[in-house]
Order: sequence, then C-alpha cells, then structure tokens
Amino acid sequence: MSQPDTSTIKSFLLSLQDTLCDALAAADGQAMFSEDRWLREGGDGGGGRTRLLRQGAVFEQAGVNFSHVYGQALPPSATAHRPELAGRSFQAMGVSLVVHPLSPQVPTSHANVRFFIAEKPGTDPIWWFGGGFDLTPYYGFKEDAVHWHQTAESLCRPFGDDVYPRYKKWCDDYFYLKHRQEARGIGGLFFDDLSKPGFEEAFSFTRAVGQGYLDAYLPIVARRKSLPWGERERQFQLYRRGRYVEFNLIWDRGTLFGLQSGGRTESILMSMPPLVRFEYDYHPEPDSPEARLYQDFLPVRDWLAEGC
Repeated sequence: MSQPDTSTIKSFLLSLQDTLCDALAAADGQAMFSEDRWLREGGDGGGGRTRLLRQGAVFEQAGVNFSHVYGQALPPSATAHRPELAGRSFQAMGVSLVVHPLSPQVPTSHANVRFFIAEKPGTDPIWWFGGGFDLTPYYGFKEDAVHWHQTAESLCRPFGDDVYPRYKKWCDDYFYLKHRQEARGIGGLFFDDLSKPGFEEAFSFTRAVGQGYLDAYLPIVARRKSLPWGERERQFQLYRRGRYVEFNLIWDRGTLFGLQSGGRTESILMSMPPLVRFEYDYHPEPDSPEARLYQDFLPVRDWLAEGC
C-alpha cells in the first residue's frame, strides 16, 4: 500500500479552491471573492485561505475555505473516539464551502474534502480522507433532488456499486438534527475514515467528490435563480436557515475539531448564513409549499428510484 503524499494532496486542494471560486463567481455574474490569508494562532502551525463572496446577484454569501493545520498533539475531540491517536503529531488539511443563495428558490449547498494524518516515530502513520456534499432546499423540486443524487451516484459508480448507497445513508444519518427529529436537507454523500484499499484509490475518490460538486449544484442554480419569490418565501428561507445554525453549533464534528485545534474562528464559522431568524413553535400551513418541504423532501427517500 502506497504512503500518503501530503504535498500532492495540498496542491490538489489549493487548485480545487481556485476552481470552485471561479465557477461560483461566474454563476453569480456580479460579485467576486475576496481573500483573507491567515496563520494559526495558539497552535503549532499552519494557516489557510478564506475566500468570501457577498451580496452577489445570485449568492447572498458563498464561502470557500482552504486550511492546513498541524501540531504535536491532537485536541480532545479527535482522541476521545480514537485513543490510538494520542501522543502523535498531526496534519489536517481540506477545502470546505457553503453557499447561501439570495433566492429562496435556490437551495443552500455544502461540500468539503479533507485529509488527516497522525504520525509517531517508529510506527506507521494513521491517515484517512473524508468529505462529501449535501443540499438544503427551502422549496423542493423533484427534478433537482433526482439530479443531485444521480450526479452523486455517477461519480461513485467507478469505485464500486455499494459506494453510493453506503455514503448516501451516512449522509442522511449525519445531517440529521436529533433534537428536532428532522433532516437538515435532502442529503447527498458523506464519508470519513477512508484509507482502503489504499492511498491512490482513496485519493482518487476524494478528488471525484470535490470535482463533482459543481456538476451537481450549478445546473440547479441555473434552473431556479430566475423564479419569482416574495416576502413570504424570504421569511421561510430565513427561518429554515436557523436549522443550519443549529446543526453547525450542536452536531457538526468539523466545527468542534476546528475550534479545539486552534483554527481561525472567523473561518470556521464562515458557514453561518448572513441573515437568519428564529420563530417559536412554527408550523407551516397545511398543504402549503412550505409544508410540502417537510412532507415530501426532508424524509429520507431513494431519489434514484423516483426518476423524473
């Protein structure tokens, strides 16, 4: 089994960040990304490039982050479930993005790909890849959901027939607000701890996920960005964005790892929506478009079997 080539992984991640930013800025057609380079504070080393697009014609806010942090000891969030990592130095690098569109007809999307390695002299390194992408609509469209999952299945297929079903289920299970008993969105792919069957194939799959995100998302943006919407739809969008905040602050492992490992707080919390509202004990009107999101889209479904 070949050993991880961290320099090649880092080069891919930096290039991926450039590709994602260029494509999203082109899809917006008005705003551009600003870049904020940062160095890790309170840790052993590392830094990153935070890129943010704000107040665009299509995207109210889009953030695409690259980070590479390293140190001599792991934070408690990493060693609590993996005691074999204790006493090892580590490197963690990745690209993460969250897109919050202006129009409620266009779904929010999230994607990330990441690599982790822990090393100790005299022993083999412990390493893995992780990542995925998921979609959070406010108003559901069957065509979009089918396309999103068909794209995910297509990129998984060269790596085995069981890959998409396994990582779809993992995504459905992970992006679930247990305190609400409610899915965050319609899922997609989620994988972690990927090191088998070896570095080359694990890295190849991770590249496919990172590069496949644009194929999954941009056609949906193009179809929905010109649909009409008003104050009612905007208020529902802002309310549903609250679920994004709840998940990221309560359940997301990446948020916890980033904060505990001395990452840059502003960059870690970049995923938060720019505007959000909370409403006590809200229930949508029966048979309304808002109710159909809860009834027809948030429950787990086999979108590949749905067709169009």
